[in-house]
Amino acid sequence: MAVNDLGIGIDMGDITGKPDVSRLRSSVRGQVTLPGEDGYEPARALWNAMVDHHPAVVVRCTSSTDVAAAIGFARENDLEIGVRCGGHSVLGISVPEGGLLIDLSGLRAVRVDPDTRHALVQGGALLGDLDLAAQQYGLATTAGNVSHTGVGGLTLGGGMGWLARRYGLACDNVASYEVVTAAGEILRVSESEHEDLFWALRGGGGNFGVVTEFEFRLHATGTTALLVDHTFDLSSAPDAMRRWRDRILFAAPAQATPTAWIGTMPDSPELPAPVRNRTVANLGFVWVGPVDEAQPLVRRMTDLGPVLAERVEELSYVRLQTIDDEWHRPGARRRYYKGHYLPELTDEAIDAFLSGGDPDAGADGRRLSNASFQGYGGAIAATSDEESAFSHRNTLVEFVAATAWDDPAEDEQRMAAARRHGVALEPYASGVYVNVLADEGEAGVRRAYPPAKLARLVQLKRRYDPDNLFHLNANIRPDQ
Repeated sequence: MAVNDLGIGIDMGDITGKPDVSRLRSSVRGQVTLPGEDGYEPARALWNAMVDHHPAVVVRCTSSTDVAAAIGFARENDLEIGVRCGGHSVLGISVPEGGLLIDLSGLRAVRVDPDTRHALVQGGALLGDLDLAAQQYGLATTAGNVSHTGVGGLTLGGGMGWLARRYGLACDNVASYEVVTAAGEILRVSESEHEDLFWALRGGGGNFGVVTEFEFRLHATGTTALLVDHTFDLSSAPDAMRRWRDRILFAAPAQATPTAWIGTMPDSPELPAPVRNRTVANLGFVWVGPVDEAQPLVRRMTDLGPVLAERVEELSYVRLQTIDDEWHRPGARRRYYKGHYLPELTDEAIDAFLSGGDPDAGADGRRLSNASFQGYGGAIAATSDEESAFSHRNTLVEFVAATAWDDPAEDEQRMAAARRHGVALEPYASGVYVNVLADEGEAGVRRAYPPAKLARLVQLKRRYDPDNLFHLNANIRPDQ
């Protein structure tokens, strides 16, 4: 198999030696698709344009029993299993090269009970499906920041979003799961049923089974939000960012999520002229709730330093959840990530963030990856670290260097810039969010989970998936 610099298998053409799926087709209600058949190409399409995988079989499941049948078929035919919901993986691991793809896109229903403030969300639903259904009643739960992200992948890794500082991570808001295990069992998992698996599913990723339904607790958030950010030239950014840290990051109430970003703005007429095609720093916060309550924090943003542009934009929560959709559009661009958790934000860490590990990057934005900080704390930190597999709740900010480009000739340069940015922040880091792991392998998993938690997760892996059937993920090996 051809491999690129990420270790991603690419462009292998048609699959030969197609398995006999006649019995599988008779046992599932969903669609079973082979290479060359209608529906195959859309099913294998991925978010990262660097990845071009060709599964041997695609099973578009419409029930948990379909998922169980697909798992059994994969076992019988020694096929590697990938599970796809939104497909937002840098490595494209939800689509297995030459294996069996469990496609959950036939399981997208969301049912909201506004009286109990609970939502039943099928395993193939996207964040936008959940947001739209809940916002009809002025309700929401923590979800990520891009509406075409899969609910399953986000939640199983933890689930950071604009509501997390107020209501906890997505995984903190799950009341129960329906899970299909490696043995084909269909389990209802909660605090009172299979409690050990309930602990593991909240942050342990896709290591323990295929989740076909989530039961979420919802919150009365209202429908309004506020975006506040100021844009600075790199020369004034160090002082401005120190003031932002002291006035916003350290002082923001739980309704606000502090944000910082550095990168090169596009040359677009939709942007203010002073920032077009320029490497800049952007500092601010996102607020969910009544916008008048945000005004004291808005005033704290004044006098951070000389600004190139300012934005104070009131918008709906649904619009907030879709505002980055185009930049993250599936299959549109080549992508690479590096991430860290920082328990503190020192002056030295700010300087490393702004330089990206390359003091001359400001003169050539192509050498500087887009990078961001997102504030943690609040309800995330208030939840005991022992309650779930999710780790590093003492994080102050999450760092992500996220680069996207179109030209394959830039692959090496772009990935090197993101890696360089990650190396620059590493001295100040403690851990990493499992959902932003890329090509770090086992070393990344060991950074995502402290030793005691990883040991507990390994024991549970041995119990629920001793053969490591579900390994196309941030893998917790049962033989560690």
